[in-house]
Amino acid sequence: MSLPILTAVTNSVVESGLVTAFDRRDLGVTVVRRCVDLPDLLAAATTGAARAALVSADLRRLDREALTRLAIAGVAAIGLIVPGDEDGERRLRQLGVAAVIATDSTAEVVAAAVVEAARALSDRGHAALPAGAYSEPMAGFAAVAPVVPVPEAADLPELGAGRVIAVWGPTGAPGRTTVALCLAAELAGMGMSTLLIDADVYGGSIGQLVGLLEEAPGLAAAARSANQGTLDVPRLAVLCRDLGGGLRVLPGIARPARWPELRPASIDAVLALARRLASFVVVDCGFCLEMDEELSFDTAAPRRNGATHAVLGSADTILAVASAEPVGLVRFVRGLSDLREVVPGTDPWIVVNRLRGSAVGGDARREVSRAMVRHVGSEPVALVPMDTAAMDTAQAAGQLLRDAAPQSPARLAIGELAARVAGRPVRGRRRRSATRR
Repeated sequence: MSLPILTAVTNSVVESGLVTAFDRRDLGVTVVRRCVDLPDLLAAATTGAARAALVSADLRRLDREALTRLAIAGVAAIGLIVPGDEDGERRLRQLGVAAVIATDSTAEVVAAAVVEAARALSDRGHAALPAGAYSEPMAGFAAVAPVVPVPEAADLPELGAGRVIAVWGPTGAPGRTTVALCLAAELAGMGMSTLLIDADVYGGSIGQLVGLLEEAPGLAAAARSANQGTLDVPRLAVLCRDLGGGLRVLPGIARPARWPELRPASIDAVLALARRLASFVVVDCGFCLEMDEELSFDTAAPRRNGATHAVLGSADTILAVASAEPVGLVRFVRGLSDLREVVPGTDPWIVVNRLRGSAVGGDARREVSRAMVRHVGSEPVALVPMDTAAMDTAQAAGQLLRDAAPQSPARLAIGELAARVAGRPVRGRRRRSATRR
């Protein structure tokens, strides 16, 4: 039985030649539709009539989001490039195309690549694929189709050695951004390269807290480049702001209305490259975990909280931040249940922020720790005291807490947390293991 495929090839001569060859010879593939543009291709893919698609490198509006939609529909993408087009080859690889073939390849080579790409996607289980699942060239493909070699300077989106630390907290402003910022600063202060990313789609403020201009390009620009297949490690480094001492910052969106620019597939690609840029990647996430868009649309719809889901799904460690007052603790317990549903198998590190006796009574550390054990089954790995004066001083000056108030109790507590994250011993306390299982 022939494999049904789609074509969206801008060179009509090449497309006609392949279609004719597939019809005349038993090569295992059959073209069921020749699409005129990308919207036509995506519409055809959603019908379930095909399992693979041949696309040109210069197909208008072809980006990572489009390829993700094809993968979700169970359609593997195979790229066609003009011989010698190294830029087109590099872009398709960075977008995550399963295989790239020169247009002068024989019909037999093209057909074999199409069948292999479809089989690989089926084996992975396309229904369970995360956004941006195509992160590497298809294993073994070089044996069936020669491709244009990629220059050594090109940075392909492959997983690096850096660790991603997601900082999440429920609604109610528990101080998630403060914890993320201070944690990143402490990790950098230990001599480890650190990148702080503001991925909050509702109220990102990290740029302002460190004194950057509101309209500074950052995560949105990186996401656009990733979606277009032009983002690499050097480009990502240029978009970051270097604060010195091994700390870089990638500011978030200046206005919440720009959230559609942060698509999950693009965020996945940014994080994969960020791992290669820094030893630790600390990401400030949005609070909301709902995905109601799936219920509101009968077609693929943008997901406002998709960026948060992408970060949480990619994280090596998740810090769940609670605010130490009755309302904040109740919100945290409910939110933590949602978090565990969104990221099954995760064992988040619990960080209790704004700890003070006036809010909980008695011995605040003991009472809050007991409450956490009773309601969520885990003790906090960090209890950060309330230090309004020090926090206000740092924010007013646009400085890091470690610089504005180095002896602040809050700063010292987050310093201990950073030591745990970095795997260094914490004096006087037993070290816990709380990474994702």
